[in-house]
Amino acid sequence: MPEGPELHLASCYINTVCAGLIFSGKVEKSEVSKNPEVLFESDAYVISATSRGKEIKLTLTPLKEEKNTLSGRGRDREELSQNGLQQPMDLVFRFGMSGSFKFTSAAELPKHAHLWFYTKESPHRALCFVDCRRFGRWEVHGTWQPDRGPCVMLEYEKFRENVLRNLSDKAFNKPICEALLNQKFFNGIGNYLRAEILYRLKIPPFENARTVLEALQHRKQQSPDLTLSKKVKLKQENPDLLELCRAVPMEVIHMGGMGYGPEHSDDAAAFEEWLQCYCVPGMRSLRDGNGRTIWFQVTKPVPKRSSKGSSSQEKVAKRSGRKKGKELVQGAENAKAHEARKPNTRSRRKASASQASPTNEAPAADRKRQASARRSTGAVTAAPRSRRVKAE
Repeated sequence: MPEGPELHLASCYINTVCAGLIFSGKVEKSEVSKNPEVLFESDAYVISATSRGKEIKLTLTPLKEEKNTLSGRGRDREELSQNGLQQPMDLVFRFGMSGSFKFTSAAELPKHAHLWFYTKESPHRALCFVDCRRFGRWEVHGTWQPDRGPCVMLEYEKFRENVLRNLSDKAFNKPICEALLNQKFFNGIGNYLRAEILYRLKIPPFENARTVLEALQHRKQQSPDLTLSKKVKLKQENPDLLELCRAVPMEVIHMGGMGYGPEHSDDAAAFEEWLQCYCVPGMRSLRDGNGRTIWFQVTKPVPKRSSKGSSSQEKVAKRSGRKKGKELVQGAENAKAHEARKPNTRSRRKASASQASPTNEAPAADRKRQASARRSTGAVTAAPRSRRVKAE
């Protein structure tokens, strides 16, 4: 999604390609665009652009013709212009997800061009607003949105003051990663910029925004004895979060390109090489409270170790601890299973009683063995008694 640097580069691109060119005729719009018609028509006008955060303003300014070259009809047109019927017009653009500007031949308009301005020269060329996803918007006779704060790049001092003066605002109750997307305070910061800024300062993305920013109010002031060059050097070496909100976008601007350079094929490669956190392999990503993906790095504290021997002993202890814990869990599970298999006291009594007293339903073979055993026992005990009687 285009952010502050991309819109600033777009304004620079427009001013470069339109320098010295005169535009003429109607401003035309595509049929599929739901944006308003631009009711502007002039025989000769110029285009200039300026950016502020995530907005860009195009100004269409009619040119006054020299009186001595005008016919009667031309003089009437000039008078109409001076009477206010054809005044300069401001168009404010917000790029959405994929907006950009292209300057091409009028015979080869880009596929997703939705608004274009023709040059007066022949063959005609056209400045086009291109938006393949059609989320971009323009406003006729537009002004900067009042709920957007100062630009983080071009109005840095006002931007910094606006943030630190309003830390009591409910916007700073949220995590710092969400607060950075609030255009009321961070006009120009978007998804990839917030990731890069927080990564460089090693600030956890879900840290409370007010907690992070209040620390900047109590930042130690530089000594007045320092020269300007030393002050600048110290700021560059130890920037705070608000300073990086300007410095990181300016790096992108100085890199150039972003579809507006002379060699478009190198733009993506240079930008991807510049990224340190956003969509970089090895980084983590989560959804914030607004459903936007934030990329960040997790830093884990490394425990201190006195020696290699102690570290190896700790590893063994951890393994044995895990093993013992596993055995204890398994033992508890076995005990529970054993208790589940045990019958209750009443059932144990019934079982022992049934084993001690055989029932009448014993098998016939068992009854025969018991009877034969009783007979043999009786014969053995009777024999000595008969012999004793005879002896007497």
